[in-house]
Amino acid sequence: MNPFQHSHFLGYVNHVSPSFIKIHFPSSILMKSFYHNSEILKGGLVGNYVVIEGEDKGFLCKLLEISLPEKERLELSEKTFSTKEFHPTGRLEVLLSFDLFNPLDIEKGVNSLPLIGSKVFICSSEFLATHFKKFGVKTEDLETAPTIKLGNLIYDKNVPVDLSLQSLFARHCAVVGTTGGGKSFTISKFIEGIIETNSKAIIIDPTGEYGSFDPNIKVESTKLITDSFFPYQNLTINDLFVLFRPSGQVQQPVLLDAIKSLKLSKCLMDNKAAHTHRNDGLNDIFTFRAQNVLINNGLIIKQDQFTAPFNNASYTYKTNIENFNLNDFDISLLHKQIVNECFQVFNNRWSNSRDERNFSNSTSLIIRVNNVISNEKFSGMFGFNAPITLNLIDIIDIFLTNSDQNVLRISFEDVPYDFQAREILANALGRYLLNKSRTLAFREKPLVLFVDEAHQFLNKKVKDEYFESTELSAFDSIAKESRKYGLFLCLATQMPRDIPIGTLSQMGTFVTHRLINHYDKEAISSACSTANKETLSFLPSLGSGEAIIMGVDFPMPLSIQIDKPLIEPKFDTPKF
Repeated sequence: MNPFQHSHFLGYVNHVSPSFIKIHFPSSILMKSFYHNSEILKGGLVGNYVVIEGEDKGFLCKLLEISLPEKERLELSEKTFSTKEFHPTGRLEVLLSFDLFNPLDIEKGVNSLPLIGSKVFICSSEFLATHFKKFGVKTEDLETAPTIKLGNLIYDKNVPVDLSLQSLFARHCAVVGTTGGGKSFTISKFIEGIIETNSKAIIIDPTGEYGSFDPNIKVESTKLITDSFFPYQNLTINDLFVLFRPSGQVQQPVLLDAIKSLKLSKCLMDNKAAHTHRNDGLNDIFTFRAQNVLINNGLIIKQDQFTAPFNNASYTYKTNIENFNLNDFDISLLHKQIVNECFQVFNNRWSNSRDERNFSNSTSLIIRVNNVISNEKFSGMFGFNAPITLNLIDIIDIFLTNSDQNVLRISFEDVPYDFQAREILANALGRYLLNKSRTLAFREKPLVLFVDEAHQFLNKKVKDEYFESTELSAFDSIAKESRKYGLFLCLATQMPRDIPIGTLSQMGTFVTHRLINHYDKEAISSACSTANKETLSFLPSLGSGEAIIMGVDFPMPLSIQIDKPLIEPKFDTPKF
């Protein structure tokens, strides 16, 4: 494949600097012939790709601007443009270099620059299209690497853009752009690609927008509260603190003691045969070294009881009780057990009379715990009271082992917006998947986690008048550490400035639709190493469905028109 075709000749290099290259068009007739006769350039020269023929290397560049020398600019008119010779100049950005004798051997970065007088040619469609599939893929994996067709180059509709899943997701991905820019269509194309390549993905769908995929036999879906619940047993102790919001110095220790007591109660009641146990008709009594632990209807009784047997029993089940990533206890008893914790210890024994000061300080916590557990929406989300819906953890585990299903859509459309319920639930789900990835569950079959409207879930803190600020950081942790485990994050947001800069900087690939806001562009500029000033200058002028793809595995930014997905998302802009 010869990238330097004489029929595509443009001009010569006349200025070389580390940041840009200038070229000289020997005649404006060259430009006119391309405008009129070439399908490649019917959109104009600016923005197109060109190649420069060096001594031992070729250079792929992007044409950023064309101008006339000052003297010729003053003479320009409709008549003179047709009859007189003009000598335009152009400014190029060097994207990558390649071996002259093996043009498919591309080098990311530019170790050398072309010489003055080097020839410049319009880049052919075949040459460009061949390179895209190689992005992010090792040479030995080229034959087996799955690819998806995203669309065509904006400036050359003849050039299809086929990209590997490796280049898009292997270093995490962010799809950003203003409302109406085409983010939903891009995510839909990604989902179609996941299905076509028989890969695995989970979508956190905050509005139910991707419910149009549900009829596909490769797609499993569940609607939280209506169809399923996230079991509170899989919440961490931090998640429970966020839900119940205990004040730091007084209420947190009492809540923690109550949770430990209920965990111990469940362990003992589940393992009666392993201990000296009897029931006196009122209490279950477990004997440890001639002293008793009393359990009344699932509650640990501490009033007027010795601490030693409680401590001995707790040590027996230390692993369960101190595992704060799993809270397997009867949460409906929590507010009652908090009352049982309001007894002081004297001489290794809990007092017979309640500590009224401690109880008074815990009253607001008891009320909040009771309110949360009895709230219908919270109960539906976390399965507090004998749930009749399906366990989301079971649904996820079945999906991950089912080779016939590629996509699991988890809909948040029924989850309320108040009390930061959505953020807490999404954070808990993210943390569960992160912990699962640490067991190497996704090493052989990588999983892509799509988070739509990511600004709703990331960079969030929970704080009120009782509770000190706590960050919901599960997705931040996924971005920073889960890549090596095979769990990849794909965020979609219209406000990249609202995504934590630490998370955004971990995104290896950016699919950037139209962006106008200065702070959004600055967020992309600071997070993406390949987002230079010239590339960002194109963002405000992008049309619907047009995007610039750039990132670590992309030797050059790609300006593409995303194909319309076969299955469109539900919510288009309402018509007046």
